[in-house]
Amino acid sequence: MRIGAKKDATTTPIPGIAMMGGGTDAFRWLCAKANGGDFLILRARGDDAYNSYVNGLCKLNSVATLIIPDRTSAQEPTPAEIIRCAEAIFIAGGDQARYVNSWMGTPVEDALNADIARGVPVGGTSAGLAVLGEFAYGALRDKPDDKDLASSEVLLDPYSERVTLVRNFLRIRFLDNTLADSHFAKCDRMGRSLGFLARIIRDGWSKDPREIAIDEKSAVLVENSGRATVVGAGNGVYFMRPRRPPEVCERGRPLTFRNIAIYKVASGGQFDLGSWTGVGGVSYLLSVDRGLIHSTPPGQPLY
Repeated sequence: MRIGAKKDATTTPIPGIAMMGGGTDAFRWLCAKANGGDFLILRARGDDAYNSYVNGLCKLNSVATLIIPDRTSAQEPTPAEIIRCAEAIFIAGGDQARYVNSWMGTPVEDALNADIARGVPVGGTSAGLAVLGEFAYGALRDKPDDKDLASSEVLLDPYSERVTLVRNFLRIRFLDNTLADSHFAKCDRMGRSLGFLARIIRDGWSKDPREIAIDEKSAVLVENSGRATVVGAGNGVYFMRPRRPPEVCERGRPLTFRNIAIYKVASGGQFDLGSWTGVGGVSYLLSVDRGLIHSTPPGQPLY
């Protein structure tokens, strides 16, 4: 499933991270980072619909979709060989449990991390965005017909059976120690994100985790310096950092977790992932008291 030249190009890609909730600007940016090389879309299931779309936006040697549906396929040598020839990689949406279950601990994971280490730009949307961070919601106990894991469920019990967190799938500079999420405001995911951050601290994974949460039709484009720009027509991007450990984060008990710093950046704004500071955004604090979220200053919207 490939459009363009049959022979791989040998261009030098430009490092970068495209965390996408949608928008052509983000795809064009990621394409430009490929430097005229080969653009590879990765999926666990689906079709090659992205090929013609991406090919219409950019001048590239080729655009291809590689579907790796299960762990057996990921253990074969061919998918890893194809990945290693890419000058840009985009992980499509779907179900992140398929990526975690099928690709972690296989040559596919090794090839992805080898590409990232040599400077291949990487992007993702929805489930593909969620697995870019060091920490991710694994959706490992969800079923295809299950409803989305709701914020209320996590806030009332952060150790609910469906709250499955994973780590260390991809190793991306500036996304270490970071949780990523998508469809943020539209799907009301603030509460579950706060629960995930509390779990990461309580379980000893990090004393100071961070989160980048992206709404639909928004994207954040990260240069190799760590400087990020928000683009798109969506509600924006939320950069989140707890200031202290959770007070109550236990199985069967509502979460109490205070003073999480939020920095919301709208389209055109910027944020430095190295210093964790932004320009032109809105700062506020959120706290959870026995499962209920409150903002500071009072009346500040969650989103």
